[in-house]
Amino acid sequence: MESLLKEKLSAHIAHHNPDLMLNLQADHSVTKYLDEKMKGIMPMIAQLVAEAKPQYIIQELCLKALTSDLIPSKFHYIRSIIEEDFSDDFERLKETGILTFEVANLITICNATVFKSLGFTTDNLEDRHLRYAVIAEIYYYLLG
Repeated sequence: MESLLKEKLSAHIAHHNPDLMLNLQADHSVTKYLDEKMKGIMPMIAQLVAEAKPQYIIQELCLKALTSDLIPSKFHYIRSIIEEDFSDDFERLKETGILTFEVANLITICNATVFKSLGFTTDNLEDRHLRYAVIAEIYYYLLG
């Protein structure tokens, strides 16, 4: 079960948080990260097994616990703003194959500015001030 959960976590990160995956790969720490995350939920797995929960329930609950700090996806949030509000740039970045890297760079910038001051949670995803602040960061980034 542990290897299946690691695979599912890795797939979740690759799809929803490619910026994190890029950073982990650059540091050669993907395996270490996955192992540490798994170590954190081992007591939960043991408890659920002791309660005789079905495997699919254990997997679902554990994956939810493993990914709780990875949602909402900053990557998808910023990518969707670029696609909606900067469509020409979006297409250019996509065609040249650097969209993922540029979104990852924007996440780093927004973490230090917008997300640090306004936060980034499921509760404020629809906040227009957050969206406008991210749009401003994207605008200045694309100008540079």
